[in-house]
Amino acid sequence: MKNFVVDVKRRKGESFESLLRRYGRRLQQSGKVLEARKLRYHASEPTKNKLKASAIRRNEIRDKRDYLARIGQLVDEPRTMKKR
Repeated sequence: MKNFVVDVKRRKGESFESLLRRYGRRLQQSGKVLEARKLRYHASEPTKNKLKASAIRRNEIRDKRDYLARIGQLVDEPRTMKKR
């Protein structure tokens, strides 16, 4: 993750609330909050190895299912949606 640091130093006689308000304003103006929100749920692209592994896994499951159907041992269960 990128570094989202904004330097704000306390001025002489400045209250903490004022410092915090100034920090928030500076952070908003820098655009770093917006960038962080954009990146928050970003999923990276799968690598070639992951894509190949998932394809191999799908083929193995399909082959096993076909084999069980051929020999008459396939128990057809109703497919359900995955809960999130």
